[in-house]
Amino acid sequence: MEATEIRKLAALEDRHWWYAERRALLARALKGLGAPGAALDIGAAGGGNTRVLRAHGWRPVALEYSTEGAEVARERGLSVMRADARRLPVGTGALDLVTAFDVLEHIDEDHEATAEIFRVLRPGGTLLVAVPADMKLWSAHDVAVGHVRRYDREGLRAVVEKAGLVVDELWSWNVLLRPIAAWRRRTSTGSDLDDIAAPVNLGLRAVVATERYLPVKSLPGVSLMLRAHRPE
Repeated sequence: MEATEIRKLAALEDRHWWYAERRALLARALKGLGAPGAALDIGAAGGGNTRVLRAHGWRPVALEYSTEGAEVARERGLSVMRADARRLPVGTGALDLVTAFDVLEHIDEDHEATAEIFRVLRPGGTLLVAVPADMKLWSAHDVAVGHVRRYDREGLRAVVEKAGLVVDELWSWNVLLRPIAAWRRRTSTGSDLDDIAAPVNLGLRAVVATERYLPVKSLPGVSLMLRAHRPE
């Protein structure tokens, strides 16, 4: 992702409905993982998810490939490593949790990244992943933010299982707003990381939050979420 997009993300993520609900998803996932320990947030960018980890008692480090992203995370008082997800500067079996939210789609050799995640997780350790879903939604937005692919369920499961990890759950997110996203992507000419009016932002947040209570996880969405673990 370009430096300008990272700065834009950092400015938006505290208030934007999409990032806010994604942080809520992470917070709920953490509640089911037991006692917190050492965590690595791969592709941390502005560090919004890293701060969620810290708030829930984890000992997180933000990992960023870009100079700009690492600088933003440091400005926010986070522990940061600048490195490539395909070559993690972390000891084998050192981590209890790895998060990789909207990271794998930026990496040509995504299987190398998941292999590294397997290596650094302790036996029983957890991986939480989010990726953009469905090449039918491919648009100028994906090009602008540096995506090399969008995933279907089989492709995401395959790259995680190839590394030796066991998939515990795989589900769709942002299902209710997919028709709007598909329409917008057809007409977009660049990134859709934009600030929006407060009432619209609140309304979109309410819609996507409704998914927490509806049986829509198996339907096509804009994103895919996955929880996996390294076997004992």
